[in-house]
Amino acid sequence: MAEGLRERKKRETRQRISDIATGLFLEHGFVTVTMAEVADAADVSVNTVYNYFPAKEDLFFDRSKGVVDRLSRWVRGRRVGESAAVAVLRELREEVEAVSPRVGLMEGYDRFMRVIHDAPALRSRLWSLQQEVHDDLEAALREETGAHPDDPTPGLMAGQIGWLHQTVMSEISREMMACRDPAEVSREVLALIDGMEDLLSEKVLNYAVRAAE
Repeated sequence: MAEGLRERKKRETRQRISDIATGLFLEHGFVTVTMAEVADAADVSVNTVYNYFPAKEDLFFDRSKGVVDRLSRWVRGRRVGESAAVAVLRELREEVEAVSPRVGLMEGYDRFMRVIHDAPALRSRLWSLQQEVHDDLEAALREETGAHPDDPTPGLMAGQIGWLHQTVMSEISREMMACRDPAEVSREVLALIDGMEDLLSEKVLNYAVRAAE
């Protein structure tokens, strides 16, 4: 469905506020920047900012939806013959090998992570997002396998698969905060992914294999 003029203007306004806020957070830190300062810089009212972003943390993690459902999208899009874990491993390898900004392999990512490190509210929100990733993935696995609501397996598998993603992202964050070259970090993280795959049991590696239609 084509986007209407009103919807497009709202989307553009929201994106402009988010971009301006991100610049302020990176320059001055999350704690010191106020919603009023964001509104002033974006030339909108404070109420307008709150209409789009109920909390300041929402401004910083504006693109969190794409992170929360990343693993479930990868699992739902797995190839015939691929299990859930193998699909996630493949997607992770492809992103890391491509030195993709989507996994933090980019110049300037250290500034983003330092803002989080220096703000307890952002660290708390990041933890909540990680739990959302797990819950979203568990729901996808339960749906994909037709598991009974009382079956704990999808949740346990979501924890194992989520560990892969979280470990890779944590390692990238740590190395990028040390001002490492993204290409060098990419090569090291690819080896890490291989090591993590070796640690997974056959049950995890063969869970939720997509059958041919």
